[in-house]
Amino acid sequence: MGYRKDQLLARLQELKIDFTCYDHPVVLTVEEQAKHVGHLGGALSKNLLLKDKKHRLYVVSALAETKVDMKILSQRLGLGKGGLRMAPEENLLQVLQVPLGCVTPFALINDSASAVSLLLDKGFKSKQTCYFHPLTNDVTIALSSSNLDKFIISIGKQPAYVNLEDAPAVGKDNPPDLAHLVPSGVPNSSEQPVENTTPTNVPHQNNVPKATEVKAKPKVQSKGPETSQSKVDKPTNATSVDNFVNDVFDIISPLFLSEALKKLDIKKEELSSITDGIRGRAAPDLESIARSLKSASYTSGFHAGFETMLNRGLSGRPSRN
Repeated sequence: MGYRKDQLLARLQELKIDFTCYDHPVVLTVEEQAKHVGHLGGALSKNLLLKDKKHRLYVVSALAETKVDMKILSQRLGLGKGGLRMAPEENLLQVLQVPLGCVTPFALINDSASAVSLLLDKGFKSKQTCYFHPLTNDVTIALSSSNLDKFIISIGKQPAYVNLEDAPAVGKDNPPDLAHLVPSGVPNSSEQPVENTTPTNVPHQNNVPKATEVKAKPKVQSKGPETSQSKVDKPTNATSVDNFVNDVFDIISPLFLSEALKKLDIKKEELSSITDGIRGRAAPDLESIARSLKSASYTSGFHAGFETMLNRGLSGRPSRN
């Protein structure tokens, strides 16, 4: 069981960190949160849990207005252009131990999140107060970036502030500038199956998968055939849930952008953050549905094969009654 809100607030008081709490109804987006605390003048934040191809996890905390391009960020980390994606909901529950809508730097207080890398928007440093959820999304706390630093240092991490809108060239003569922020390990919890327990205060509990699907991508040494182990560990594109979900968004996003530009009074550069938000909120549910369909198809195929075996016998001839 991870930290609760009251335990976190008690920890902040022990550290002599100044903060202010604002209670409000449950919110799932920055826009909803702004309705309750936006008038107070602090800096609202958006927080993403990202995952790379080696199952390492990253929390990216940015100002609400900062545009985070995951392809550029992936290159800056040395992961290639498509090396980052939104982490599935089970990683929130197992590693950060918070429900959907509650990703926050404060979740790194849990031991299960010790291997998670934290990237903070450089813009926070210029703000007098910054807003974050304290492990639950019916409360917002306001504190300064220096007090946030004090908390981060107390859990054994060094604050890493990054200009998330930078797009430096990455290549042979320009090594990735954020490669030092790639975690050295994978959180143990992200590789463990989910216990058959019901998390508290978790929306859409029926959509939470019971086990994490780990897909290890082997290094390719040559263009020759893969080993049998590689075929087991690495699903083909046709059966890969992650690739399927990414393909769906790659198809839908341009169509959405095109229609939105025609019918909405909105700037083109603002649409990227909207599509990122849609992807972040919809991807976990879409992945869960895809996994369910995949499991159902395997089960259906098994039953069909088993029925054929009963009808025809192991030798291929009809069995005798």
